[in-house]
Amino acid sequence: MNAQTLSESAGPAAVGKAWTLDRLTLKNRVLLAPLSGISDVPFRRLARRFGAGLVVSEMIASGEFVKGDAEALKRAMRDGDGPHAVQLAGRDPAWMRAAAERLAAEGADLIDINFGCPAKKVVGGLSGSALMREPDLALRLVEATLAGAGNVPVSVKMRLGWDRQSLNAPQIARRAEEAGVAMITVHGRTRADFYEGTADWKAIAAVKAVVSVPLIANGDLVRPEQLPRMLRESAADAVMIGRGSQGRPWLPGLVAGAVQEADLRSMSLADLVTEHYEAMLSHYGVQTGLRHARKHLGWYLDRFAAAVGPVPGEERAAVMTGRSPDAVIALLRSLFGNARLSDVEPSFADAPLAEAA
Repeated sequence: MNAQTLSESAGPAAVGKAWTLDRLTLKNRVLLAPLSGISDVPFRRLARRFGAGLVVSEMIASGEFVKGDAEALKRAMRDGDGPHAVQLAGRDPAWMRAAAERLAAEGADLIDINFGCPAKKVVGGLSGSALMREPDLALRLVEATLAGAGNVPVSVKMRLGWDRQSLNAPQIARRAEEAGVAMITVHGRTRADFYEGTADWKAIAAVKAVVSVPLIANGDLVRPEQLPRMLRESAADAVMIGRGSQGRPWLPGLVAGAVQEADLRSMSLADLVTEHYEAMLSHYGVQTGLRHARKHLGWYLDRFAAAVGPVPGEERAAVMTGRSPDAVIALLRSLFGNARLSDVEPSFADAPLAEAA
């Protein structure tokens, strides 16, 4: 389960270089986080094309996946060439093992276990970050997933703990490593924090201090210039970008250096957004795709409005609720005009956007 650590390979300058993780060769050390309802196949394809080192599927309920639930199967679909990483959630070791067995048989290259989702529905089902309060159950889930995965590497994504009085990520991470996981990702918040406040990168370093497998830092990385401080404070070997990529599928590639300002200045915002929109309609079917597309269109419109200028309310409403794809595409092209991706990228734009990740 060895991988080249950052300290062995020249520090932050190595983030943009190829990285060997277990049996996988990644393009770089900037990963796209699993984002429920967001990191679907169309979004992952875009992030991968822009240069993300690894993209991870949305969280998939292990039991639903094994039972053949159509939505779970769609979430687990391969998004193109390159390593295929799928995140599983659950509370039943038998379901986790069965899901891992199926994923391994279908060609998954990495299976990630979710110990971090703070959503009430997930936590109420004793999954996600609820497992930070159940370390013994968490370990049984790790062991079951490893047993089902066979030779496929398994990773874990967790929070710092349930709350600030129980920062037990180091203990859970150490046990997960001893069981055999290949990588650990830590979001620098507790479940009680939800997404409030600021991610505590320094607290992530306490996890790195007790494990030897690669440690990935997650939380609040939204600009390339933040990377050196995040790596220094967290002592992490790589980074993962989550909500900062909403409306910015190019962000992981930008942080990794795979995308330059000149690249974004040459790319049409209207072309990207309409391509993304059409891909969602194709992936889900028109009726379901229209519903899934709304959040992404809203983020693109918000970024355009904040960086370039206001979007008239009537036109925004027409984009968000339009039932005719052709009409929506025509309106998007009219609204965005000749805007380039660099116009809405806060690393380059004159009017920085308020960010959270």
